[in-house]
Amino acid sequence: MSTLDKSVWCSIPGGFTASKGFQAAGIAAGLKPSSKPDLALILAPEGTVCAGSFTKSLVRAACVRLSIERLDANLGSIRAVLINSGQANACTGEQGAVDSLQATQAVAERLSLSSEQVLICSTGVIGEPIPMKRLLEGINPLVAALSDNGGGAMAEAILTTDLKKKQFALEANLGGRLVRLGGVAKGSGMIHPDMATMLGFISCDAAVPRDIWQEMIQRVVDQSFNSITVDGDTSTNDAVLAMAAGKSLPEEQFAALEVGLLILAQQLAMAIARDGEGANCLLQVEVQGPFSDSCARLIARTICASSLVKTAVNGCDPNWGRIVAAAARAGVAFDPNHLALWFGPYQLLQGGEILPFNRESIVQYMRSRFQGTYLVDDKIEIRLVIGDGQGVGVAWGCDLSDEYVRINSDYTT
Repeated sequence: MSTLDKSVWCSIPGGFTASKGFQAAGIAAGLKPSSKPDLALILAPEGTVCAGSFTKSLVRAACVRLSIERLDANLGSIRAVLINSGQANACTGEQGAVDSLQATQAVAERLSLSSEQVLICSTGVIGEPIPMKRLLEGINPLVAALSDNGGGAMAEAILTTDLKKKQFALEANLGGRLVRLGGVAKGSGMIHPDMATMLGFISCDAAVPRDIWQEMIQRVVDQSFNSITVDGDTSTNDAVLAMAAGKSLPEEQFAALEVGLLILAQQLAMAIARDGEGANCLLQVEVQGPFSDSCARLIARTICASSLVKTAVNGCDPNWGRIVAAAARAGVAFDPNHLALWFGPYQLLQGGEILPFNRESIVQYMRSRFQGTYLVDDKIEIRLVIGDGQGVGVAWGCDLSDEYVRINSDYTT
């Protein structure tokens, strides 16, 4: 997939609603004490095919359980997704399930849909139930706010500790037809998905058979949302939902479509990692040489998740020993005598042995990334070659600062 031409896809404005036929809205319903937007809604066209990837946590929120159940039972008929922020509605017992059912039923009635066509995603503090009176009072104004240009309002309403909205859109001419992809995500802390408090939503205005769409989305998720880490913690509410509707796309264009989906999902994933709580920069680790891509991604994510690597990055310290140590505990066998390592353009190791290098040049390279514009020139790149296998994997993370501790010490107080 990665060998296909990525240049056919170009960035466009609009976020999730850039795809034709999709509407979205976001309002302040009073669910958050801050009075910031906290309730969002997606409305997809008739005939939408929806694929999902969810947290593997044993403690799943009621919204996740309900969405999985409805996706399994209604493969091609999901029309709407309600998203509330501020309360995770996880570990809230039977009442949490009742509240999710009531919320989706209210949306279904207002949109003249069956309740089985409506999914729900919640994000916020674990153990906090949804203030249902306020949510239900917000349904009418939320539906009234649905718009073809509502992607930005939706992106704002799903945030929690995020500092920035995360939305992108792409378009390409596939076989003589213009196809658009839209995406929005939230996430800043509790990020180490195995499909973290992260949510992602993708729209596509071309139809794809459901089974193929689900397989396509899972491959994309593995190389994007499942390849990021902020703090090593996975949450109870992680979900990525991808919706496709429109004129059928010819099978010979599926590979090109998947390239676009991967570009979009990786943009969203990198935005989440860059917006990590207290983060100063984006960290990208590329690993080459293992037996398989999955092994390479495992090593890359282990390095990104290492607290010692992350604190070294925060201190602009090219501490290559921490990187090698993290790689060595990833569970993938390799020969230490075949290691090569780079920080940006600077090589430090070859054949498992240290090379002469200018430490101050690397320190300056790292420091310069702290002053980069958001997602532009702010990426510290580490490349590790561990053998001559064909596997290649990339993971993204961020530095670990004392600000992360402050944010999470104060979060519920």
